[in-house]
Amino acid sequence: MHRSPRVLSAVLTVLVLPAVVLPAAGSAAPAAAVTVARYTFDSGAVAAGRVADRSGRGAALVVRSADRGRVHFNGTSTDKYAAFPARCAPKATVCPRALLEGTDDPDLDPGTRRFRWGASVRLTQSQVTDSSNVMQKGVADTESQWKLQIGARQAKAQCVVAGQGTRPVIVRSSVGVADNRWHHVMCQRSGNRLTVYVDGRDRGHVTIPASLSIHNGLPLRIGGPNFHTRTDMYHGLLDDVWARLG
Repeated sequence: MHRSPRVLSAVLTVLVLPAVVLPAAGSAAPAAAVTVARYTFDSGAVAAGRVADRSGRGAALVVRSADRGRVHFNGTSTDKYAAFPARCAPKATVCPRALLEGTDDPDLDPGTRRFRWGASVRLTQSQVTDSSNVMQKGVADTESQWKLQIGARQAKAQCVVAGQGTRPVIVRSSVGVADNRWHHVMCQRSGNRLTVYVDGRDRGHVTIPASLSIHNGLPLRIGGPNFHTRTDMYHGLLDDVWARLG
């Protein structure tokens, strides 16, 4: 897990123990929250480069690469993490890149429902590019989107949502995370509120339209949005990537 027991306890309180809200008389009970994707990387990449989902609902990830980029799975035999390619020099003619790609899973299209997603990250300031994409589904300028990224300015964790035909809404954490230590970052969209948590603490929130709906036909991608540019690739260490619906 790569984090202290105190931090882990705080994270699990936020993730696993949502508040119980009693429905009004005559109304239906709200759907229970369920983890729809979880990747611990503890088994590394097996079965033709596929990374197993541990939630029982998500799809396996496929390692995709360009220019001989590789994702390494380091750690012990039972507790691994993913290490992504280093950032390229400005004038490099060959730039190894790699990311992990899932599928277009309907469970990852929350619409207007409550949705949480997060990961444990470890990186240094020198590994942060213009926008280091940790995980995302969708593209803001063509379809709706949810995303977790690390911004270049002060390496703050950023949660991003966009509805179809709307401008992206971003919330930035009040603290940076590029200190070469493990930090758990969680994004939560609940009603008209978008919140970013760092190590179990609310580190920033903004108001969004309650009607903002996220639904697209694109796959889940971890470690980068595509291979079109170097600047948005993630270059640090990554562990415990997950998404939770409801």
